[in-house]
Amino acid sequence: MARLIHPAKDSLQLEHVLAALADANRLKIVKRLAAENGCMSCVGASPCTDIPKSTLSHHFRVLREAGIVATEKRGVEHRNVLRLADLEERFPGLLPTVLRNAA
Repeated sequence: MARLIHPAKDSLQLEHVLAALADANRLKIVKRLAAENGCMSCVGASPCTDIPKSTLSHHFRVLREAGIVATEKRGVEHRNVLRLADLEERFPGLLPTVLRNAA
């Protein structure tokens, strides 16, 4: 089983966060997570129903490795939540500003 990579809060890098948010589908995922203040997986309530599950899994991996989401495995499902507190502490105001100004 593959190990899930979650960078430590102090090792989050601005260029990785911004690069992950530069993709329209990943930005859509983050906006949805922020709006619902909940969790999301590659199945069910995805905001990207037109994207194959494998591609959506890739987007969640990029978001996780950038430190934007935390992923918890429950059975066969991977549950993703925003790391709002970590992002806010490391880059104050960044995520709210990006989401507020995103189309």
